[in-house]
Amino acid sequence: MSRDEQLKERWNVVVTKLSDQFADGDPLDLDAIIYLIGIQELGQLDRTFKKDQKLDLMHIAICKLLTPYGYYELDFVDDEGWPHYKVLENLPHLKAGEQSVLMKEAIVNYFLETEYIN
Repeated sequence: MSRDEQLKERWNVVVTKLSDQFADGDPLDLDAIIYLIGIQELGQLDRTFKKDQKLDLMHIAICKLLTPYGYYELDFVDDEGWPHYKVLENLPHLKAGEQSVLMKEAIVNYFLETEYIN
């Protein structure tokens, strides 16, 4: 199986599993999955968030997802438990499709690492 086929297969497993768990089977999109990862990384699962906090959660997730690629590093966690990352290397300019593939790959790797999927 090619790397692309394996990524597609694993991505579908992630989407299906998360959609069943959090959206009654309605397929979650990439942004929704990034948001869920942000909540997981913050670790404050039983609260509601304001609009700007939701964007911050997505930022946390993106930083966490791209840390293994050498783009970010956890800098510190503030008094309220929010992680803060520092930029190690600027992201390359990618086309929209390339960005999507990078994020899907990072998400699949995240869920493999956390053993949510195998």
